[in-house]
Parts: sequence; C-alpha cells; structure tokens
Amino acid sequence: MICQICRQEKDPAELMPAELVRPSVQETIRKVHPEWSGEGYICLSDLNRFRIEHVEDVLETEKGELSALEEEVVSSMKEPEIISKNVNLEFDRKLTLGEQAADRIAEFGGSWGFIGIFAGVILVWIIINSIALAMRPFDPYPYILLNLVLSCLAAMQAPVIMMSQNRQEARDRLGAEHDYAVNLKAELEIRQLNAKLDQLLNHQWQRLLEIQRIQMELMEAHVRKDRSGIYQPNSEGGVV
Repeated sequence: MICQICRQEKDPAELMPAELVRPSVQETIRKVHPEWSGEGYICLSDLNRFRIEHVEDVLETEKGELSALEEEVVSSMKEPEIISKNVNLEFDRKLTLGEQAADRIAEFGGSWGFIGIFAGVILVWIIINSIALAMRPFDPYPYILLNLVLSCLAAMQAPVIMMSQNRQEARDRLGAEHDYAVNLKAELEIRQLNAKLDQLLNHQWQRLLEIQRIQMELMEAHVRKDRSGIYQPNSEGGVV
C-alpha cells in the first residue's frame, strides 16, 4: 500500500484509510496537497504531522499568536511523552546558596520557635538591666540599646523576607504555567480522541448499515423462495 502524501510504500500497520481522517484535518492536508482524495491511505507519520499543523491553526485562530509555552505543548504532542513534572524540585535545583539561606531565615522568622526565642531574649534583657544590674545597668530604662538592636534586626529581616516572597511568587507562577500546559495538552488530546471516536463510530455505522442491507436482501430472498421455490435476481442486483 502507498501513502498519498509521501508516495512511499508502507506496511499496512503504518497506514490509515483516508476516509477515517477527521474532515478538519483533511482540509489542512488539502492546503498543502490539493490532490488529496478521500480514498486511499495515509501513513501515520504524515497524519501526525498534519494533526499538529491543524492544532497549531486552531490555537492561532482562537488565541492569536502562540506563546512559547503553547508551542512547547504542541511540539510535545508529536511524541507520546509526558509533560507533567515536579516543578518544586526543578525550582529548588536552580536556587543559589544565598537564596536558600534567605528561605531558611524567612521560614525560621515566621515560626513559633523564633517568637519564643525573641520574647525570651527581650525578657532576659529587661530583667538583667532592671534587677540584676540595677546599680550599673549597661542599658537602663527605657532600653535605648534594645530598641536599636530591634530596629537593626527588623531592617535586616525585612529584605530577607521580601526575597523569599519573590521566589515564592516565581514558584507559584511556574506552577501555574505548568498546570496550564498540562490542561492545554489534555484538552487537545481529548479533542483528537473525540474526533477519532466520531470517525470510528461513523465508519462502523456505515458497515452496520451495509450488513443490515445484506440481511434484508437475504430475508427477502428467503421469503420469495418460500413463495415460488426458486431464487431470482431482482432489478437492483440482489437475490430474489
């Protein structure tokens, strides 16, 4: 058997009847090969190539220019590959030592452990300067040195927390893009699957009608035989 597109002889397992190709995909094929006919065969490699072109045309029509992410999804449909991945692991691999330290500091700064240690240090500071060193405290009331230490701590902690929040936003954005890519590929795959099922059901329905027509002719032949005792051809070429 020969493919209509590449004009090469292929194994029957690598070919699909042209009548089973989705009509919208056939229109895409006719743009490149006007001589395309609904009779004959097309190899699976050429069929997949035109399916990808059809998907690109649909996306460009519905959404305009394709983004890099959408082009990646379309290209992934050429092979049965999985695009699902753990974005958290990939994101963590790209973090520098300073970024990892900022995340650790921000994580510790927002924990109950930090609150407990911080409250304990302040309480000890006040006790030492109010009771233990009541005669000669190094930071007497109103604890100006303590206020300076707390201000410096807040000034250093704020940018560290902001860096961690920026990376969390980048992580969330990467996860959202990945979810969009997975959903887009799933939608395109479902569309193609529905189209294949429609074509298959239509083909099976035509075969069922043909079988039913033959059965009706056989039943008619049996009825005529019972009446006349002989078989005679009818005007439509069937058996009477």
